[in-house]
Amino acid sequence: MKKLNVVNDINHAGNWLIRNQEILLSYFINLVSATMILIVGFFIARISSNIINRVLITRNIDTTVSGFLAALVRYIFITFALIASLGCIGVQTTSVIAILGAAGMAIGLALQGSLSNFAAGVLLVILRPLRTGEYVNLENISGTVLSIHIFYTTLRTLDGKIVVIPNGKIISGNIINYSREKIRRNEFIISVSYDSDIDLVIKVLKNVVENEDRVLKDKDIIVGLSELAPSSLNFIVRCWSSTDELNIVYWDLMAQFKKALDLNNIEIPYPQLKIHGYRKITK
Repeated sequence: MKKLNVVNDINHAGNWLIRNQEILLSYFINLVSATMILIVGFFIARISSNIINRVLITRNIDTTVSGFLAALVRYIFITFALIASLGCIGVQTTSVIAILGAAGMAIGLALQGSLSNFAAGVLLVILRPLRTGEYVNLENISGTVLSIHIFYTTLRTLDGKIVVIPNGKIISGNIINYSREKIRRNEFIISVSYDSDIDLVIKVLKNVVENEDRVLKDKDIIVGLSELAPSSLNFIVRCWSSTDELNIVYWDLMAQFKKALDLNNIEIPYPQLKIHGYRKITK
């Protein structure tokens, strides 16, 4: 009796397979197609990620940034591959995309500040207004760029402090890069007394600048009277030098200006207080 039941079950299963062979074949083909899409998708994701990582590294992009962007591209390809494979086996991809969209919106609202810094970090990487090792001014803070991360940038100030600035604040403000150009201009304001000879002052100041070897002679050297101030004549001096020597040239020229003015008896005014005394004469 049991043997007959087993035979009947086998015959029933065989008949069911024969009746539904087209449906089963269709499911098998869809399953194979979904598996192939996953395999190809993972392969393309890995190749694309490696290519992007190598390209960014060859362009001297920070390794943290290049690794993050490469991983982001990889997961994007994997996500598309998963959605496509689910569509092959009959899953409604519209509902999956809607769920992913809602989850992305919720995550975006929760991490609004972080995503803003992330987007700013991507722009800094693409536009490259500053690079590691350059001296810049960000958010009224001057320092040398130590690293540019995907969410923040690190500076070292001249007095040795480490400053971490969110990328969102950097991209929304002014970026002053002092190191990008090889040469820069120094500007001096030299004040002398009203009794001074204007032509002599200009001659003395110009001789000092022209005798300084670190001043670029192929660029304009400007010396002139710029302002008639309440208590002094203000002369402006402009000259160009190498960016690396800019501060040293400024300090040395200031000292040379003072010595040259003293040698020519040109007075440099300073605040003075005059007290007048009156005596009342009585008869």
